[in-house]
Amino acid sequence: MTNLSVVPASKPARTSDAAPADAGSASGSASDSAAVSARGRRLPPNVALYVLASITISFLASSSAPTPLYVVYQAEWGFDSITTTVVFGVYAVAVLLGLLTMGKLSDHVGRRPVLLAALAAQATSMVVFATADGVSGLMVARIVQGLSTGAALGAIGAGMMDIDRPRGTITNAVVPGIGTATGALASGLVVQFLPAPTHLVYLGLLAVFVLQAVAVALMAETVIRKPGALASLAPEIKLPRAVRRPMLAAAPVLFAVWALAGLYGALGPSLARQLTGSRSEVLGGLSLFVLAGVAAVSVLVLRKAATRTVMLTGILALIAGVALTLVSIRDSSPTGFFVGIAIAGVGFGSGFQGGIRTVMPLARPHESSGVLSLLFVVSYLGMGVPAVIAGFLVVHAGGLTATAQEYGVAVIVLAAFALLGLLRGGRDGAAVLPGERVGGNACGVASGRDSVGTRPEGRGRGIM
Repeated sequence: MTNLSVVPASKPARTSDAAPADAGSASGSASDSAAVSARGRRLPPNVALYVLASITISFLASSSAPTPLYVVYQAEWGFDSITTTVVFGVYAVAVLLGLLTMGKLSDHVGRRPVLLAALAAQATSMVVFATADGVSGLMVARIVQGLSTGAALGAIGAGMMDIDRPRGTITNAVVPGIGTATGALASGLVVQFLPAPTHLVYLGLLAVFVLQAVAVALMAETVIRKPGALASLAPEIKLPRAVRRPMLAAAPVLFAVWALAGLYGALGPSLARQLTGSRSEVLGGLSLFVLAGVAAVSVLVLRKAATRTVMLTGILALIAGVALTLVSIRDSSPTGFFVGIAIAGVGFGSGFQGGIRTVMPLARPHESSGVLSLLFVVSYLGMGVPAVIAGFLVVHAGGLTATAQEYGVAVIVLAAFALLGLLRGGRDGAAVLPGERVGGNACGVASGRDSVGTRPEGRGRGIM
């Protein structure tokens, strides 16, 4: 890194809600009045940021809500463990398709239209869940749910960064853990203590989605529409030059930490019940709650740490947590199992935050949705593919305990490779992560060349 440059902050785009330029003194007064009236009907930026964060939370809560219910479905419909992981994997595949085909759409048509359509689809999936009478109904609901989540994730994340880039970067890292944890635990509590859980969980989420749709309709649009919406639907793996090297550093870590989420999402409830001897549905969702809840807390605790430190912390905690989990499974220790999950949760949160902070500050506003979608593509590949393989092995190979141990070893190996790649990248100078210091200057957004520069955001704020 020998060429440091300062890249000026890009001017925020005027949105479709802004008033047109003055055409004259007489019309100027009228347009100013109209602009004030339009802004009066829109949510303030800080409120809009919280609304977008809440949508990610509710979408991922709805994705983890079925986890404690699988035991109920198995008892009613008589399917085996491989069916459970296939239903889990179908969702991940649908999210991938949504990300690849609709992940960049909001950069062209705007954030609000994509979010409104995604919320409508999520609400539809909740109705399908609530009325399902067999595995086919679950499959249809998971596909609709996954496609809408894939379409929305890029738009939500980019929208948060449009409003406040530094806060949006951190929020993008913390809210997935909150959503996953909330959905798993809340669903378990409903199953354990309230009537008609296979209906009540989904109807409650349906009401949330309706309220969020109203809030999105009141938000200001943050991007100007541009042509190319149909062309953007063609699946394409395309990275801007500025984020290519950081993506190489982040992708192995993201894959490893989301493979960890797949382990506890697919096998965690069964392992928890086996180790404790309890049939509690709350306990079934507790493993995923502990993992995701600790992950969310770790993002907040480490939000001011250097990006490289966050990445290294995530990988090392992941390895240590999974190793302790495996030992606890072997020794039939419920306490060690949950302590291991908590340590692994630090790895999940830190690794995911590090990946987001490595890449997203380098993306320009009109690239944010597409780049964030690609980060989630890597993440959901890590979560979905190993989980489906694990379901097959539970039924046709060594059973639950042996499969969990093999899966855990695979996650540790993935994390070790990610660690080697990160250490090698730093030693060879192949990539300097955002937030790291070179010659006393914090590295930030790359220019059009391969140099690394700093880019002030907003009123003199740094990107981190």
